[in-house]
Amino acid sequence: MMPKRAMRLLILVAVCASSASAQTIDDGIMMPKRTLSAGVLYAHDSWDHYWEGTLKRTNGNIGTLTTESVTWVAGYAVTDRLGLMASLPYIRTHASQGVLHDLSGRQDLTLAAKFKLLSTGPGRYGTFSALAVATGAIPTSDYTPDFYPLSIGTAGRRATGHVTMNFHSNSTWFANASAAYMWCANVRLNRNSYYTDGQLYLTNQVVMPNVLDYTLTAGIDRGNWRIPVSLVQQRTLGGGDIRRQDMPFVSNRMDFVKLDGGVMYALPGNLSINLGAAHVLSGRNVGQSTTFTSGLFYALHL
Repeated sequence: MMPKRAMRLLILVAVCASSASAQTIDDGIMMPKRTLSAGVLYAHDSWDHYWEGTLKRTNGNIGTLTTESVTWVAGYAVTDRLGLMASLPYIRTHASQGVLHDLSGRQDLTLAAKFKLLSTGPGRYGTFSALAVATGAIPTSDYTPDFYPLSIGTAGRRATGHVTMNFHSNSTWFANASAAYMWCANVRLNRNSYYTDGQLYLTNQVVMPNVLDYTLTAGIDRGNWRIPVSLVQQRTLGGGDIRRQDMPFVSNRMDFVKLDGGVMYALPGNLSINLGAAHVLSGRNVGQSTTFTSGLFYALHL
């Protein structure tokens, strides 16, 4: 239910090359000015238990739900304080039991601008920085949001504001705290009525709840190695629970707490690899999924 993302990019222009850490939306990393990075990320996510509201259960009509994604990611540092990012995933879902058919396709294009608000230090203990990120996402294909848990997304436009506080010690450890608020536009169904949260709606428009998420990260940054561990909480601001013995609905409340860890290693030739794993510890109307990711990234200084 929580698909990860991935993609691929061919870079055609180079002036001089230099290695750089790939940045993500909610980390404390800013790439050096005029650095271009691109990469491919593969993710494999699966679950056989899920929460129907607060009831944890299995479902013989689903068995194990597997989501695979390949995501193209790219970033460019306009200045040392401003970075731009883009990502676009191709996603496939599959249920091991029952008659629900697989779904696949391009999901949503996400564009982001990341700005370093302030930076202090290095002081006696390290460097502190504050960053703000604005993101927007728009569907890139005509996929259905009305076939959960196999739908590849919500098929709705979204805008998100992030704030991240980062501390990097003078030794090797670092810590981040990040919060984000997501505004979700209405979703349109290919039917003129639906029932959710105890009410019948005679319309094809679904009002989507907005979403809050929080991330706490700590880790080691040592030369070519970067090893972060994160605790992520998502809280949906509205939406109903899955009805007993019914399919999930696109506007259901989807809350979870997830533990996430990764290893990033810089290779020769301006390449870096990224390996990660995540597991949902608790949730509401989501699968208790385990996710494995692997990625290859390239950085170039123009």
